[in-house]
Amino acid sequence: MARPRQHAPETLHAQVMAACDAWLKESPVHTLSLRSLAREVGCAPSTLLKLYGSFNNLLQHVNIESLGRLRVAIDPLLGDGTPQQRLQALAKAYWEFAHGEPYRWQLMFDYPLAQEGELDRRQSDMIEALFLRVENTLKEHQPALDDMQARRLGRTLWGSVHGLVQLGLNERLGYWQSEPLDVEELLEELTTTMLAGLKTMPEAP
Repeated sequence: MARPRQHAPETLHAQVMAACDAWLKESPVHTLSLRSLAREVGCAPSTLLKLYGSFNNLLQHVNIESLGRLRVAIDPLLGDGTPQQRLQALAKAYWEFAHGEPYRWQLMFDYPLAQEGELDRRQSDMIEALFLRVENTLKEHQPALDDMQARRLGRTLWGSVHGLVQLGLNERLGYWQSEPLDVEELLEELTTTMLAGLKTMPEAP
């Protein structure tokens, strides 16, 4: 039997991430296994375990890559326009990312995030950066918000955005006059309603 090809760790990691990307474009993560992934990249399953420690850690690296892609999608949207326009564009980009890569997006929420070590720190930093973008835009829209209010409202808003996206992917938003409700229209209505309500707060002295 021929020996599996030898790989440098960086090269193997890139090949594994590419193989996961190709797999998740077509199939959900529960159909992926360590053995099938090793076969795709031409190595033994034990080689992947040596590199990542566990299959779950390997998937966490995929999640980090997904968060990076999401950041790339939303960063250009936060420079121009009013706070409302930027938040609506951000929500739309979130939906487009989830809709365009549903299996990759599903992986981020079906598997628990890393609980310790470098993977935990990298994931937490990337998620927190997303929340901070929302919070800072809310504070720009309504300067009367203090840091705690902005933090709570940012998470409330994004939790609502996430819920609409999830229901939209599962086609569970319902119908109006025999037509499915449009996710992007609902996201726009959500952000418009919340920001209109924030404008009724008194300005900071």
